[in-house]
Amino acid sequence: MTAPANLADRREALVLAAAANAAFDGWTPTAIRAGAREIGLEPGEALALLPGGDGELLRAFSEWADRQMLVHLADLPLDAMKIRDRIAAAVRARIEVLAPYREAVRRGSAVLALPHMAPLGARLVWRTVDAIWYAVGDTSTDASWYTRRGLLAAVYSSTLVYWMNDRSPGHGDSWAFLDRRIGDVMRIPQIRRIAETMLKRLPDPRRFLRAGVPGRRGRFLGR
Repeated sequence: MTAPANLADRREALVLAAAANAAFDGWTPTAIRAGAREIGLEPGEALALLPGGDGELLRAFSEWADRQMLVHLADLPLDAMKIRDRIAAAVRARIEVLAPYREAVRRGSAVLALPHMAPLGARLVWRTVDAIWYAVGDTSTDASWYTRRGLLAAVYSSTLVYWMNDRSPGHGDSWAFLDRRIGDVMRIPQIRRIAETMLKRLPDPRRFLRAGVPGRRGRFLGR
């Protein structure tokens, strides 16, 4: 395989190749070197693309998965869906992106649970749930901003752990688990009020149709 000419594309190719090797080598410099060989990069160039080593590789892979989730959500009729269905679709999309890398994700989760890596793990989960909330229409700036993300972080994290060990056809048990967790959260009166408020605050869906793929804060990037 030949590395792409564009710098950003070359970095992404390295991240994905290294992530595939992480299933065997862990999230280590060994996986980065193996990924670099597979796409025809010299070790020095690989180091320049991922100077932060394993931590940067984990962060870059998580950010890639967030972007892929948003691309998938751009193809869904979110404006016609209930809030809980939007959230379920987003969490499922984010996890399904990881399917080809499931063993690597399992090993990455173990790394991010280590004391010195836990802050990075928390930031990555927070970034993911932040992206989900903005993608489904949240524009809050008050205290509920934290409440929503904290609750969704628990839902997302527990569903990811369940999915990593799920052997059911099509991971159907994982999606049923996800629906139950969202149902648990939506039964909390405060969260029900938040959902009702969100419905009133949602932007005109025609704006999304004009603009394309959702970006980090609900803005859409041209396709």
